[in-house]
Amino acid sequence: MAGSTETDWVSRFADDVIAESERRAPGKPVVVASGLSPSGPIHLGNLREVMTPHLVGDEIRRRGHEVRHLISWDDYDRYRKVPNGVEGVDASWAEHIGKPLTSVPAPAGSPHPNWAEHFKAQMSASLAELGVTYDGISQTAQYTAGAYREQILHAMRHRADIDAILAQYRTKKAPPKQSQKPVDDAELAAEEGSGAAEEDDGSGSGAGYFPYKPYCGQCGKDLTTVTAYDDETTELTYTCACGHGETVRLSEFNRGKLVWKVDWPMRWAYEGVVFEPSGVDHSSPGSSFQVGGQIVGPIFGGEQPIGPMYAFVGISGMAKMSSSKGGVPVPADALRIMEPQILRWLYARRRPNQSFKIAFDQEIQRLYDEWDALTRKVEEGSALPGDLAAYARAAGTAAGELPRTPRPLPYRTLASVADITAGAEQQTLRILSELEPDRPLASLDEVRPRLDRAEAWISSQVPAEQRTVVRAEPDAARLAGLADGERGALKLLVDGLDSHWSLDGLTTLVYAVPKVQAGLAPDAKPTPELKVAQRSFFALLYELLVGRDTGPRLPTLLLAVGQDRARSLLGAQS
Repeated sequence: MAGSTETDWVSRFADDVIAESERRAPGKPVVVASGLSPSGPIHLGNLREVMTPHLVGDEIRRRGHEVRHLISWDDYDRYRKVPNGVEGVDASWAEHIGKPLTSVPAPAGSPHPNWAEHFKAQMSASLAELGVTYDGISQTAQYTAGAYREQILHAMRHRADIDAILAQYRTKKAPPKQSQKPVDDAELAAEEGSGAAEEDDGSGSGAGYFPYKPYCGQCGKDLTTVTAYDDETTELTYTCACGHGETVRLSEFNRGKLVWKVDWPMRWAYEGVVFEPSGVDHSSPGSSFQVGGQIVGPIFGGEQPIGPMYAFVGISGMAKMSSSKGGVPVPADALRIMEPQILRWLYARRRPNQSFKIAFDQEIQRLYDEWDALTRKVEEGSALPGDLAAYARAAGTAAGELPRTPRPLPYRTLASVADITAGAEQQTLRILSELEPDRPLASLDEVRPRLDRAEAWISSQVPAEQRTVVRAEPDAARLAGLADGERGALKLLVDGLDSHWSLDGLTTLVYAVPKVQAGLAPDAKPTPELKVAQRSFFALLYELLVGRDTGPRLPTLLLAVGQDRARSLLGAQS
């Protein structure tokens, strides 16, 4: 993928980041970064925090540059609240509020050693499936190993300067917090995308301003107040709400962290980050990203990254999820019903500041239709440059293509078949082989993993009352009461089944029957009156086949039912 001749947003950022990296650190790897707080399920809104630098970094790799994509796991953040609906968690977890996330027990039944690792593991597995490679950095490991000792001591020596910068923003009215809608049609903000946006800035101590917060040596929580600090000896005294207090030597003490608005710019300088996006909560006036930009240079001698603000990710039509998801869909939920390429495409084709929705409802079928149409254009060489770029970024990375379905049959067709067969493999293979009789499937592996995703969508997102159940016996009463026109239409259909037994053939047949009945040619263009007749005919077929007036597309449904059973249910004499 060539450089700045492209017009897509990823290439434009890549141009800027390469130039900026060469200016700051010529010949060094380009550093892009994300921050994730494993304070609960890491949802699809937070995924934008990762996908934005991943896509930009991957484009830079394609151009031959070395790139480091850092993901800072903000697992040394305080545990703020007990999230709703997480399986294995009850109100007793409230006793851990104020501890580092790595000191909170994992949900009951989890194989992981603590709260942070439990939620990190789920996200890590999804990132691997999405083809995202990164260098993970545990902030617990960094802080407790003393990696930032010099930066902490430096910040404490310059606490008055930091306080003066922060004071410029404290008087400004904080922007109103964006409320979260219910999961259905929800907008998922990156509430804690890069650390904790709402963390205090270290002010409020009667003894002065301190940008460092110790975790208590007795209760393990950050309900502490620094009461004194000596720059020469680095002796720090704190008290805790639990009643404990002590004096420690900060040059040797590793049980605490810089407050968030100082911690983030410190890490920009420490890691040499050139590109890091931030969510709307971090990008508003007086927020962490803005304030960090004022602190990073004067205090830490670094520079603020290029940092686009990214917009909300919406969710459309998600059925009620299991309680283990805490009420918000995570990347693993999306990857159960769509292939990684499709999820990557959703993030690649929209600029970071554009919001978009991820479909868990019927819209997923239209999304797949769009993807398949784009794939055909790419193969024909007719895709527009921007669409071609988004496709290439979705289909693979600089390391190569992601695994793909060898024979990608339409998702809506696979979903219909999965609906009718309830996952019975032999029946599924029989139906799918009849879609194109000239090219029968040798094995269901040819249509996997797309088939698996469609089956998962049907089983998890389509309510039981909307599932398709084919009649076991003909509806004798309805058949006996058929009008002459209805009887004639069914005869035309049944007589044509044998010669039209393929997906394309049956599509032609079911639309042609009302035309022929009206004295028109089978390929006549439909009129408004004809469309009404077609709808009535389709409703009749659904009624006789599945006992409702709607259902999966009729050609797919007929293939699924099979010729003999279809003839019987439609009243043909055997």
